[in-house]
Amino acid sequence: MEDGNVIRLSPLRPGGGGGGGALKSPSLGKSTPRGSPSFRRLNSGRTPRRDGKSGGFGSQLFRSNRIVLWLLLITLWAYAGFYFQSRWAHGDNKEDLFSGGYGGESSGGENPEPQQKNRRDLIAKIDFESVNLRSDMNKSSLNHTDDVPSKKSGVSLNKIKKRGKRLRGKGRGKPKVVAEEVESEVDIPEEEIPKQNTTYGFLVGPFGTLEDTILEWSPMKRSGTCDRKGAFARLVWSRKFVLIFHELSMTGAPLAMMELATEFLSCGATIHVIVLSKKGGLMPELARRKIKVLDNKSGLSFKTAMKADLIIAGSAVCSSWIENYLSRTVLGSTQIMWWIMENRREYFNRSKLVLNRVKKLIFLSESQSKQWLAWCEEENIQLKSKPALVPLSVNDELAFVAGISCSLNTPSFTTENMVEKKMSLRNAVRKEMGLTDDDMLVVTLSSINPGKGQFLLLESTRLLIGQGSSMKNKDSILTDHDYYSRALLQDWKNARGSSEGSIFSSGSSVYLDRDASMRKLLYEGTGKKEENLKILIGSVGSKSNKVAYVKTLLQYLSTHSNLSKFVLWTPATTRVASLYAAADVYVMNSQGLGETFGRVTIEAMAFGLPVLGTDSGGTREIVEHNVTGLLHPLGRPGAQVLSRNLEYLLQNPSRRQEMGKKGREKVEKMYLKKQMFQKFGEVLYRCMRIK
Repeated sequence: MEDGNVIRLSPLRPGGGGGGGALKSPSLGKSTPRGSPSFRRLNSGRTPRRDGKSGGFGSQLFRSNRIVLWLLLITLWAYAGFYFQSRWAHGDNKEDLFSGGYGGESSGGENPEPQQKNRRDLIAKIDFESVNLRSDMNKSSLNHTDDVPSKKSGVSLNKIKKRGKRLRGKGRGKPKVVAEEVESEVDIPEEEIPKQNTTYGFLVGPFGTLEDTILEWSPMKRSGTCDRKGAFARLVWSRKFVLIFHELSMTGAPLAMMELATEFLSCGATIHVIVLSKKGGLMPELARRKIKVLDNKSGLSFKTAMKADLIIAGSAVCSSWIENYLSRTVLGSTQIMWWIMENRREYFNRSKLVLNRVKKLIFLSESQSKQWLAWCEEENIQLKSKPALVPLSVNDELAFVAGISCSLNTPSFTTENMVEKKMSLRNAVRKEMGLTDDDMLVVTLSSINPGKGQFLLLESTRLLIGQGSSMKNKDSILTDHDYYSRALLQDWKNARGSSEGSIFSSGSSVYLDRDASMRKLLYEGTGKKEENLKILIGSVGSKSNKVAYVKTLLQYLSTHSNLSKFVLWTPATTRVASLYAAADVYVMNSQGLGETFGRVTIEAMAFGLPVLGTDSGGTREIVEHNVTGLLHPLGRPGAQVLSRNLEYLLQNPSRRQEMGKKGREKVEKMYLKKQMFQKFGEVLYRCMRIK
């Protein structure tokens, strides 16, 4: 029994058991066959002790899958990094995101450089090169259709054809469609005023080429001025925005929305633009800035808007689009921020049905906000939240030319250098206009319509230069059947009872008769003033102009030919720096409720110009009477005061410079781009905040 027990002992334990020591170790001889299980165990890499443990299978599995585990850890690490970086970039749940101000002063570290702009620029560059390549190929095919490749080149005609097909296939698509769309949407301005006529005056400008030559810099070479370290850039980076333009005219609201879209793009946001009316000439400029304009077919604008982080509508005219959008989605009202830039009752009436269905209303001035809230109270409209105030600003391009410190300044283009270049630009433009150093150039830039008061400005000029005595002859001015005539007539009726005398109608014409005191004022402006005063009116050819009103102005000038030699005209353009540089005084003569804000007012102040404005609306909030300019009443009574204010500044050049200096200081303090985007960023943060 003992021997049998010894024989059954495992050969792995030669020293175990009573008689185990007498057995021969398998490792010392060849008694164990090579293919036996014992031989395989003895020659394996694992020790018998590990082989006998119950956890051996789990250890093998762990070692065989270690690559998979490493990949899993790397994936989790990358996801965590992206999550925390995204939360930091968006500023979620940070109450003090804007507490430190604009320009990187807020706490929270530097903005990560996602290089979104670099990628976008690279894509744009590739698209541009593909378009150029395609155009070069087309030219070469037109010029060398009969050429046969040389045998020495070793390239066959079939290979060239195949290569051309591949290149055309790569270049075909979006760039060509965009180019055709831009071409089809460009509006050619109608020439409402002759370029040169002794009756109507002269059409001068634009002076974009002259600006580029003298300043040695062009705004066409750049597309954005985002401060990547600022709070605004951190807020909008990687966000998706849809901007609603009511039209593409070169007026306040479309220009402000275009610059907002440019800022969003340069700060790394994704932008889509919806245009309700493509009337105007901004389409080429939008294409140059790489701002996408959606073609609103099959509800594409609504589908795109539903995927956006925020929708920003830039006019009260956008009410119809907002109403249609809200009818298609349940949560649409939480996505819409409405930047209203009008201040007339007719715009309120068309938008009142959806005012309380958007997340936030934004107004430009305190007077506009009070007026709209009063109308809401009359209609029992309860807004979701208190409206915000975000005034417009002077963009960096104009601030740069004006010599105000901005993002465009470099060691080669300091503010001191730009002040010198601005003076050179002033002299060159005035020479082109035929002006001398003794001439006082008064500028007003806006669309030409009754609300802007160009007719009353001409009246004021006529009073000043002493050519108004003929008005006692009851010259025909306007026709009663004309809509714009009725608007002016109503304005005059409101002024009845003032010192200017009576206004009456006879047949189809409106006549004027002034009292003796007014006729005395007409003769006061004589002598040197006739040689010094010049009035520049813009913007000729703008799609926002009222043609009947323009014809009324021309008819008035033809009736008073002596007045026309004091009047210059300039076409609609975005290159207005040269006009501000050449000017001495700016006039903001908006009627009705006054100008909502009037960005041209602060632009003129940035160039050191005193402003003569109506004492109403946002102009009253911008212009400090007898400090940065002079204010006058609305309507016909205001024409008399405006005439006296023109005469005062004409006779006091030092006073003009003093007011201009004060206005420039106010712009630097309140109306630069950094102040505007500080306020706009705060509103965006409240609208997009994740709770």
